[in-house]
Amino acid sequence: MLAAIVGLGFYAVRVIGPKVVPEGEEVVTKRQKRSFAAAVFLLYLAADWPMHDIAEEFLYSVHMIQHLLITFVVPPLFMLAIPTWLARLVILEGGRVSKALQWLAKPVVAGVIFNGLAALTHWTAVVNLSAESGGFHYVIHVAIFASALLMWLPVIGPLPELRLSPGGRLIYLFLMSIIPTIPAAWLTFAEGTVYSAYEKPVRLWGVSVRDDQQAAGGIMKVLGGFYLWTWIAVLFSKWAGPAERANRPARGSATGRSLAERAKVDAAERASAMLAKADLTVEDIEAEFAKSAAPKADS
Repeated sequence: MLAAIVGLGFYAVRVIGPKVVPEGEEVVTKRQKRSFAAAVFLLYLAADWPMHDIAEEFLYSVHMIQHLLITFVVPPLFMLAIPTWLARLVILEGGRVSKALQWLAKPVVAGVIFNGLAALTHWTAVVNLSAESGGFHYVIHVAIFASALLMWLPVIGPLPELRLSPGGRLIYLFLMSIIPTIPAAWLTFAEGTVYSAYEKPVRLWGVSVRDDQQAAGGIMKVLGGFYLWTWIAVLFSKWAGPAERANRPARGSATGRSLAERAKVDAAERASAMLAKADLTVEDIEAEFAKSAAPKADS
């Protein structure tokens, strides 16, 4: 799978890109290249030795770290690496596959598929079978990886047409952070062995089955939740920051105008009061106004 991803990436950039990207424009940016390299490296780290062997044969907590990389870290990096022109060719081309991808990428559909598979992969029978059957294990990992790509498309996908509004992304990620807490709590508070495939007589690093299960639940809830909430904070700052900066001059000028207007009114009221008390010359009134010069508006 890694070889296919790298091969398709090079083919898209070297062969397809120059044919569809206007001359003078970049086929792929340096940021996209770095994101692609990081995604491939982390996917390799999660899918191969030593993490893969430890995760599938000894410690379910390492298995949880493996799944967090496959679903929460690697997919958004691939989203940042995909050029818009390539995404338009694949997703908006208009064929049956493109229409199916557009339907699957809808936030509700993608969220249900992702969380449904996440719940399924924590079911006791599925986990035990995955640890015993290499073919089933491979299919499960490809399925959750593909569902994670769909889940991240409405958040930071390369196509603006498929992305949610800024506020919608925050709500969407908030919901994605809540649902995984159910299996996490189940693992954390389980009394006996949940997955018999991990009940080995010789414990790696002396970690007991119960401690391993509790660590897996904590990783899923704390690390996974913290990671998604970090995304929420970053997206919120990008959304709210420009609006806040744009509103500052308007508020400052409005404040300045109101201060100047109040100063003029105060000066006129004092002059009227003086006229009511005594006969004044024009020079006296002008002197009074000069003392009450309008303050400068805040910058």
